[in-house]
Amino acid sequence: MATYLDRIVASHRATAAADGRDLAGLAEQVTAMPPARGFSAALGRPGQVAVIAEIKRASPSKGPLAPDLDPGATAAAYQRGGASALSVLTDEKFFCGSQEDLMAARRASELPVLRKDFTVSPHDVYDARVMGADAVLIIAAALSGAELSSLTQLAVSIGLDALVEVHDEEEAERAVEAGATLIGVNQRDLETFRVDTARAERVAKVLPASVTRVAESGIENREDVLRLADAGYDAILVGEALVTSPDPEAAVRALLSRAGGPG
Repeated sequence: MATYLDRIVASHRATAAADGRDLAGLAEQVTAMPPARGFSAALGRPGQVAVIAEIKRASPSKGPLAPDLDPGATAAAYQRGGASALSVLTDEKFFCGSQEDLMAARRASELPVLRKDFTVSPHDVYDARVMGADAVLIIAAALSGAELSSLTQLAVSIGLDALVEVHDEEEAERAVEAGATLIGVNQRDLETFRVDTARAERVAKVLPASVTRVAESGIENREDVLRLADAGYDAILVGEALVTSPDPEAAVRALLSRAGGPG
């Protein structure tokens, strides 16, 4: 039975197959761009779990979350709350995001921005850089070993950080073999989209100490943050709990205070 990820990736692969743009032209655009802000470097807060605050309008499993969200105002609120970085959904068909959301969020803050999308081709990597992203999401489960390595290396070569997302120990090992130095462990089950809160703790055990670790999905409260800090995570990526909060700035501050940070 096809999972949510299978359906989404199939759609993105079809789009990629029809993309006839010249990669050389995109590469030329990239060379003229200023340096990225340094996504991975922004997560290095000794003794404190960094917050990657997400701008997310909807999800395939839950539908609309914050359809009227103002990406610029939200990004500014996240920065005031103490977030270290932003994540912006740019997938339009399944998450109601857009390139414009990412650009507005980056203009409104000084934080580095992750393009949260389904990267399946070199065009996707170049597009992330051209639209102003500082990092790109690369999902191990969506790619072959060769694709995982080549897209990760391409991202780094054009000045992006690559957040390689994994869901289990086998994918974590593949990510390390592909040269990933920034690895996100998604606690959401690919088949059901339910959150498995023990997943991040299990997978952390196979990650080398040299890797920057990011826990993703289902992070809502003090217990979640402290548990992930104890498991060795450097950062957490939080979306739904923030975009559905009436006060995103306060919501970020609460997560930071629970993790031992300011607030």
